[in-house]
Amino acid sequence: MEGEVTLNYSVLDFGFSFLGLAFFLVDIVLDIWAAVHFYQEGDFIYLGLLVTMLAGSSVLGQLFSWLWYRYEDWETRTSTEGSVSKRVLQVLHIFQLGVYIRYAGVLEVAVCSFSSRKERESENVAVYLSHDLSMLRLFKAFSESAPQLVLMLTVMLQTGDWQDPVTVLKAVGSASAIACSVTLYHRSLRSFLTDKVKQGPVSSLLYFICNLLLIFPRLAALALFAYAQPCYIFAHFLCCWAVLFFLAWRCGTEFMDSSAGEWLYRATVGLIWYFSWFNVSKGRSVYRGVLYHAWMLLDLLLLCGLAFWQAHRAPCITGGVLSPDTVAAMGVVVVVVYVSGLLVKVLYYQRFHPKLGDDTKKPLQLAAAAGDFTDGGEEDRGLGDYTEVDSMEPPPVEMLTGGGEEVGRVKRPVNRRMQHLAQNFYS
Repeated sequence: MEGEVTLNYSVLDFGFSFLGLAFFLVDIVLDIWAAVHFYQEGDFIYLGLLVTMLAGSSVLGQLFSWLWYRYEDWETRTSTEGSVSKRVLQVLHIFQLGVYIRYAGVLEVAVCSFSSRKERESENVAVYLSHDLSMLRLFKAFSESAPQLVLMLTVMLQTGDWQDPVTVLKAVGSASAIACSVTLYHRSLRSFLTDKVKQGPVSSLLYFICNLLLIFPRLAALALFAYAQPCYIFAHFLCCWAVLFFLAWRCGTEFMDSSAGEWLYRATVGLIWYFSWFNVSKGRSVYRGVLYHAWMLLDLLLLCGLAFWQAHRAPCITGGVLSPDTVAAMGVVVVVVYVSGLLVKVLYYQRFHPKLGDDTKKPLQLAAAAGDFTDGGEEDRGLGDYTEVDSMEPPPVEMLTGGGEEVGRVKRPVNRRMQHLAQNFYS
């Protein structure tokens, strides 16, 4: 057999891991700065909302990290994680510090795999751990960054700062960070399917633009509605989230290893769906995606229409900062940008989406680890030079053979969460 079976951890992935930690720390500094700013301005309602968002997002991330450790009997895969006992690791999660141990562990193993390319196991562990971090970043993006940006946009509309180009660029930059988290999650899933064509830079860039054009109008529409109808934005969220949570349950997700964890995951999916599309179930997702974006477009029209109606009917309630014509113009721009995002998404899937079924290459099939996921969401197992297995849970030690001759054993950690999500995402 030619070559080795690995989960490739490239130099680009190493750079993303390092930048991910840097942005994570910068985000904390910016959160503290925003809280201090609201306190100094005397905006204690906004300060309370901001602190609630930060605390809720942090608790959510720590819960997922805690559960993932518990599912693996608190097994650690890096010396950084292993430097603390099980009890200390639990205490760190209680004090909202457990995720930092994960970041440190990823950086440790990433440096090892980057500095010594012969360390095949280090690459496998790096991919395993970096995927968990990409999931945590995704949860953080939609449980903290997205609601926080809606709050900031609402304040901008109320104070008139939306006319300042620098302030607008800051808002676009924040939305770009959210779209970047989605793109990195997309790349993380793609890296796990080693028998598939990799996502190139152009494909990644177009996918990023697509998400930016879809996410930012959604956040802007929510901010416009919150500006005009501040008392009803929470009712809108709760009603939409309840419906989306119900749909997530009906999709029959199988992400977590416990019933309570699965319900937490479904609630989180409902939160993500409130802002952006996220495929969570097997089978062809094109129809679900079309229905979701149709609903989202109708909701955008409703939010912008109600904002215009309120600004026209009772401008004194909104403070008169924005005229009805300005609100109408903003609503039109929001809808146009969202439709543009849909067109870019269609272009991406038609021309730039990585091909999933390249039969000419005949690559190694990691049947025991990832399976051969096709567009239809079917899983082909037992192909290639790995022993056929009937269970979704692969053995801890896998045998690599070539021409009937054993060439070595590789103990490769397998992320079952990646298995299900990769299968669902590319179905």
